[in-house]
Amino acid sequence: MKKCGALVIGGSAGSLDVLLKVLPEVNANIDFTIIIVVHRKQGTDSLLTDLLSYRTDLKVKEADEKEKILSGHIYIAPSDYHLLVEKDFTFSLDYSEKVNYSRPSIDVTFQTASDAYGDRLVCLLLSGSNADGVNGLITVKKNGGLALVQDPDTAQVSYMPEQAILKANVSKVLKIEEMASYINSLSAKG
Repeated sequence: MKKCGALVIGGSAGSLDVLLKVLPEVNANIDFTIIIVVHRKQGTDSLLTDLLSYRTDLKVKEADEKEKILSGHIYIAPSDYHLLVEKDFTFSLDYSEKVNYSRPSIDVTFQTASDAYGDRLVCLLLSGSNADGVNGLITVKKNGGLALVQDPDTAQVSYMPEQAILKANVSKVLKIEEMASYINSLSAKG
């Protein structure tokens, strides 16, 4: 894999706790983008952005239509929209059918980010109760990126990471306490 261009983190039930533990330990001077796709109820948009903003020195914002993707930022997928990463490194929001009963779908973001970033993409799949994200990880691996997954033993809901391990030939399985240092190691700035 070449230098990391983006890290996309996806999760569902139990993933917010992981994010709240990991993000405070991520270096503020990383030289790549972090995109977060979390299954959540409608109307909780600013709550999640505010909650994560208080935990990190990185700029956290909800992704907007046609927004240019910048390094050193954390972008959150809006609730009830699929978040697509375009090849010109901008976002598109899509209100099409749910994928794996979810909108935003982790698969959709993983797959479109993989098309844009290729072998410079790292994806991390966290705790959750369905298989959303598994097909996306398969695409990421096929395109030369890294497919990471939370250790199911540390997941509040182990189904999502277990499915990824079974089907996606993941690159690495990480315990929660290993995630921040692994993420920091992706940055050329150290």
